[in-house]
Amino acid sequence: MHLSMPEKLKLLSWRDVVYIAIPSVLLILAAFWVAARYIKPAPPARMVISTGSEGGAYQRFGALYADVLAKNGVELIAKPSAGSPENLQRLRDPNSGVDAAFIQGGTTLSKSDDDALVSLGELYYEPLWIFYRNGVLKEGAAVLDLKGKRLAIGKVGSGTQHLAMEILSVNGINAQNTPLISAGGFEVAAQLQTGEIDAVFVVGPTQSALVWALLYSPGVHLLDITQAEAYTRQFAYLKHLVLPRGAIDLVQNIPPHDIQIVSTTATLLAREETHPALIWLLLQAASTVHGEPGVFQKPAEFPHTERNGEFPMAQEAVRYYTNGKPFLQRYLPFWAAILVDRLLVLLVPILAVLYPLFRFAPSLYGWRVRSRIYRRYGELKFLEGEVEEAPQRYTREEWLHKLDEIEADVTRIRTPLAFADMFYTLRQHTGLVRETIIKRTAS
Repeated sequence: MHLSMPEKLKLLSWRDVVYIAIPSVLLILAAFWVAARYIKPAPPARMVISTGSEGGAYQRFGALYADVLAKNGVELIAKPSAGSPENLQRLRDPNSGVDAAFIQGGTTLSKSDDDALVSLGELYYEPLWIFYRNGVLKEGAAVLDLKGKRLAIGKVGSGTQHLAMEILSVNGINAQNTPLISAGGFEVAAQLQTGEIDAVFVVGPTQSALVWALLYSPGVHLLDITQAEAYTRQFAYLKHLVLPRGAIDLVQNIPPHDIQIVSTTATLLAREETHPALIWLLLQAASTVHGEPGVFQKPAEFPHTERNGEFPMAQEAVRYYTNGKPFLQRYLPFWAAILVDRLLVLLVPILAVLYPLFRFAPSLYGWRVRSRIYRRYGELKFLEGEVEEAPQRYTREEWLHKLDEIEADVTRIRTPLAFADMFYTLRQHTGLVRETIIKRTAS
């Protein structure tokens, strides 16, 4: 006979179901709790990046990064600074509110053991440009020949001043033998043309407005650092670059000949505890902003893994440079990819609990049903043994009353169809015990 689903449900022992369901639910909740403790919270909708001086390259790139992150629902606040040293100081200060920063290579050599910072890779070349005015140096001059000249070496606390002092120091140039002026920006470009200063040090990409202005300024020349390779041996963070003839302007032939240049690289640092999703976004922004070819770099050359960095690479950055964007972010919007990723992290331990539960719950339910039947078997066997040993202990009616109580318990057992044979066998044995009572006792 075919039973409907409601009829099948009526046969279930709901007490047994509850006994199994409660521990199962508790296990699932415990799995959720454990997963929630080890999964990072949802990424914040706001982060702060320390950039650089007003109008500088770092500030411009910060604005471009902000556009990329805004498209993914994250607000990036660019916080101006004096330069790389201040940016590093902010990252080291847990109360600064800064999550990431642009850092000029070579300015982080005073690494602290307490630094909880990670690198997101090198972003682009930051050449050292040394411009001088007519008559200051002879053709073929070197950095050494700047001794005694009025030199603008960048603002106090800037990466430009840091690198300028490094280059000057190995040439024996210092504040005791040379006027070193802490100034930078477009003001020094004007002072160079008016003769107030003799040379200016600038660190920045070719896209820098200041670099561009000085390259086109009449009466201003770019120093050919013929000892560039030697400087790379002195300072491991420096690279030897060549600015080809006409690379800036073919029509005006700027520069008029190949120029040897030393260059550092700009890097992106972040706090170690920065949410991985935000690191992914910063890396995508870096690829968008810095991935185009330039005078010195090939297409897609940047960003890339930091080669001689003082800080360890973030694991997310290593995976990004190896495999590209996370799988989900290739096909889903950022917010959707993060949501799915978090759900997957939660579901893994849940499924690890649910699989054995679904596998063993029917067996556990069956064990409980069988145990209830076996317990009646035990009572029945005990009653039969008593009748066989001492039938005169009770009257027939009293023995039958005890049997009726057992039988009544049996009939109250809700038995699934799979256990119906055991149920009916028990009832048959009840009948056999009833016959034994009638035979062995007096009415």
